[in-house]
Formats: sequence, C-alpha cells, structure tokens
Amino acid sequence: MKCKWEIKRIADIAYINPREKLSKGTLAKKVAMDKLQPFCRDIPKYELCEYSGGTKFRNGDIIMARITPCLENGKTAMVNILENNEIGFGSTEYIVFRARENLTDANFLYYLVTSPLIREAAIKSMVGSSGRQRVQTDVLAELELPIPSLKEQRQISDILSTIDDKIYINNKINKNLAA
Repeated sequence: MKCKWEIKRIADIAYINPREKLSKGTLAKKVAMDKLQPFCRDIPKYELCEYSGGTKFRNGDIIMARITPCLENGKTAMVNILENNEIGFGSTEYIVFRARENLTDANFLYYLVTSPLIREAAIKSMVGSSGRQRVQTDVLAELELPIPSLKEQRQISDILSTIDDKIYINNKINKNLAA
C-alpha cells in the first residue's frame, strides 16, 4: 500500500511565533543566539536572567535563527531545557515553530525546519541590508510542502531522533573524557 503525502502550508502544520506571557522582571531561562550550536538539535547552555524582552517559547518548540549569518550557519534547535509549563526566552532574532496537536509531531517538525526544503526557502526570502538580512516569516508560513500522516511523521522522527540521541550521548562522553 502506497502512502499519500498531502501538500500543506507550514502555517497549517505549525504555529509560527505563538504568543506566550512572561512578565518583565521574571527570572527565566534565556537561550542567547551564541548558545546554539550549528546543526545541533539540543540546546547545550542557557542562563537564568530577568526577562526584559525577546522571543518566548516552551519545551517542544523549535527556535530557528532568522538573521544572517546565523541561519546559514545552521542555528536551529528544539527547546528541551524547560520544566512543564515553564516559559523561556531568547533572541528577538528567532522564529518559533510549535507543532499543532494531533496534526504534527514536534520532532518531525524540527527535522522539517532544519531540512533544505525550509532552510533554503528561508534564506531566499531574506531582506534587508547586506549584513543584517532577516527571513520573511510570512513567506515561510505560506510555503507548501508534502507532509506525511501523523503516524508516518512519528516513524520518521523516531529514526532521526535515535541518531541525534546517540550524538548527544557521544558528545557527553567526549566532554567527560576531556575533563
């Protein structure tokens, strides 16, 4: 039996820059752009700071750099450093993607966002002065791609997550050996 993938807009499978409440002065986990590692799913470091502004997110959200050269350098991660119902924040230069419940698998969405299908479209949509170009979020929202069923998304992301989990463990072992 052949599976059929449906053509869907990114805005149909993900919330883009979903609204979150975080009061100014609240102590929260901050993920600065320099904390993200190129082409690395996990966030290696964060700091505890008073919120004074920036992009807000929850666990399971995907944060993608929207400014040059950070996007081209692969600065995209899946948020996994927060407690349940905790809100973190980071650079205003992030685009946040959140999976739509019962429609999109968060892990699959991460791999889709990091794929050339979305990254290349994001890079092509950049506007602004040469040193400070930014992705046009509305262009990404309207991007149409073939999307598998939720079951297939989970099967795909399970395979890719297993590889990323192994990379994470190997990096941890290497850090322990270096210490």
